[in-house]
Amino acid sequence: MPTMRYVLMKQNDSVHFVEMPQSHAYQLSALNLRLHKEIDKLTASNVPALPYAIAECDNVELHDASIQTISGLDYLNKLEQDFVQIKEQSYPLISLLTEIRALQAQLEQWYEEEYEN
Repeated sequence: MPTMRYVLMKQNDSVHFVEMPQSHAYQLSALNLRLHKEIDKLTASNVPALPYAIAECDNVELHDASIQTISGLDYLNKLEQDFVQIKEQSYPLISLLTEIRALQAQLEQWYEEEYEN
């Protein structure tokens, strides 16, 4: 069984955990920081609101049913869909999409190799 890590995401008053392979969790946190650094540069009106990665942990035992655990691949697929829909004219959005898609591809590869074994 692979070792997973959880990235705690916070947006407004809600929190959720994104489950990532231990080897990739830091990449999600770094991507989140990069997106937050660049998102203010976007001029489009349909920029998605992003949660903040506020912590990483190895184990999660939830006692509140309203808090969700989301698979990293599901999270990245949704993030990619949200960014594809942005109608940006000024900022080179493709660089952010490339970073999202790179991590998405790494996770797809990881899951494929994990299920082959």
